[in-house]
Amino acid sequence: MVCQSNPVVEQVCELYEKISKLESLNPSKDVNMLFTELVNTCMPPNPIDVSKLCQKIQEIRSHLIKLCGEAEGLLESHYSKILGSYKNPLHHLNIFPYFDNYIKLSLLEFNILTKQTAITPARIAFVGSGPLPLTSLVLATKHLKSTYFDNYDIDSAANSMASRLVASDPDLSQRMAFLSIDIMDVTYALKEYNVVFLAALVGMDKEEKIKVINHLAKYMAPGATLMLRSAHGARAFLYPVVNSRDLKGFEVLSIYHPTDEVINSVVIARKLPLQPLDQGFGSIVLPSKCACAEIHSFNPINKMNMIEELSLEEQLS
Repeated sequence: MVCQSNPVVEQVCELYEKISKLESLNPSKDVNMLFTELVNTCMPPNPIDVSKLCQKIQEIRSHLIKLCGEAEGLLESHYSKILGSYKNPLHHLNIFPYFDNYIKLSLLEFNILTKQTAITPARIAFVGSGPLPLTSLVLATKHLKSTYFDNYDIDSAANSMASRLVASDPDLSQRMAFLSIDIMDVTYALKEYNVVFLAALVGMDKEEKIKVINHLAKYMAPGATLMLRSAHGARAFLYPVVNSRDLKGFEVLSIYHPTDEVINSVVIARKLPLQPLDQGFGSIVLPSKCACAEIHSFNPINKMNMIEELSLEEQLS
């Protein structure tokens, strides 16, 4: 069992001790330094399987993910407030320190989406958009220039900040809506979307995330696409992991693990038709799509390194 004998795990645990003792996770010199060190520790490709960690490290990882999520939210709020003070906020998005990563991640997700779907989506739901909805903004301005985006976040204050970013833009102010509602309370309206994005930090523990995924499986339209963010290797100390077996009611098309500075893995799945015998998501994930192997393959971003998990069916075709 992998535990603190692993040097990466040992370093992560040391950083966790320091981070957990911080008085505040608001952006500051100490907060920025510790989280930068944590990201740099977890970023290099690493074969570690976090599901095999001992119980003590599992508990540390679970708490650390929550701390990362809180710090990320505070960082986004900080920069959203700054951006909102500009006359044209969208002209200054690059002040956010990780903006280039969002450019790369959004391009990756767009290329994956277009590889798997034949038509440009008319309407997209982004669940967990937050105060600085960079994915929606980048997709809407660079890749999906006619698509409408409904951004869902349970935090009305976050939505208020986000809406100010597009208020001065005549195009995006018409194509973007910000909805302050728990996605678990959205039911048949989910059938309106060709594509649903689920942010990495929606569902901070496994049970909560699976609950959200099952809800989407129940109400999304058959054939609609679900895009999720996950994590791989040591990066799973930063974000929750989504596996193929977690996506009951969906056909998993592919899973991509970037190996550069883009931290999140990308999972794309297609909603299966509801089955009356099991109410739609009991046991109908296609077996061939669950048996995945890691191969170095499809490269949707020029000079971007990644691992792609393909189904056996795709590998043999």
